[in-house]
Amino acid sequence: MYHAVATDPNEATRALSVTPEAFAEQMAVLADRGRTPVTTAELAACWRSGRALPERPVLITFDDGYEGVHRHALPALAKHAFPATLFVSTGWLRGPYDTGGGLDTMLDWDQVRELAAAGVEIGGHSHSHPQLDQVSDATLRFELIHCKEIVSDQLGTVPASFAYPYGYSSRRVRQAVRETGYAQALAVGNGLARRAQGPYALRRVTVRRSTGIEEFERIVEGRGVARTFAGDRALTKGYAVVRGVRRARRLVSRSAG
Repeated sequence: MYHAVATDPNEATRALSVTPEAFAEQMAVLADRGRTPVTTAELAACWRSGRALPERPVLITFDDGYEGVHRHALPALAKHAFPATLFVSTGWLRGPYDTGGGLDTMLDWDQVRELAAAGVEIGGHSHSHPQLDQVSDATLRFELIHCKEIVSDQLGTVPASFAYPYGYSSRRVRQAVRETGYAQALAVGNGLARRAQGPYALRRVTVRRSTGIEEFERIVEGRGVARTFAGDRALTKGYAVVRGVRRARRLVSRSAG
């Protein structure tokens, strides 16, 4: 899971960014290790149907929609003929639906169309990038449907895949994602994706600016993933409890009002 690919990102995106040079080196590692990238839709379709995945599969994803995905990541992907998946927050992209919430320089729709034409699957990532497990049912459905409608309008194809903003979901959120027509969805979890996770809770591992090439190689081979992300996973579990309490309190407050 990538976010920004940039030489000099702003402070809001720096920790979750990678340099163009690091990204190119990481793609070379995948090629050298004989990895076969697939899109999110291809991965889920294989697991649904029971068809075998290609040998040594890997999923390359980008969240949010930063401009560097087109400027820097696309040439590196094209060099190896690698497909990938980009999950866009439609209200963050430059153009007619821009709400001004983007954290750095974002893609415009012409660039998104060029990425799609180059073999990048375009998936949904909500409209305004909220914590979906904290919003009302009406807001949740709006975020999912409006994102889907905008992508469909701009690209002429309906997005089949979704990624939860911040990686946060709940049973209610996953149910809404399924009901609004997305066929599969990705969380974070910082663990390897497994078929048993089901099509709406597939895990990914985070690639950061601090991810060195040796650590990246270990992750690619599936070695030491639990140890590498132990701190992240502990924080995620703890914060899930906090978010659950917050939502319960809001529901009680509304009922009392």
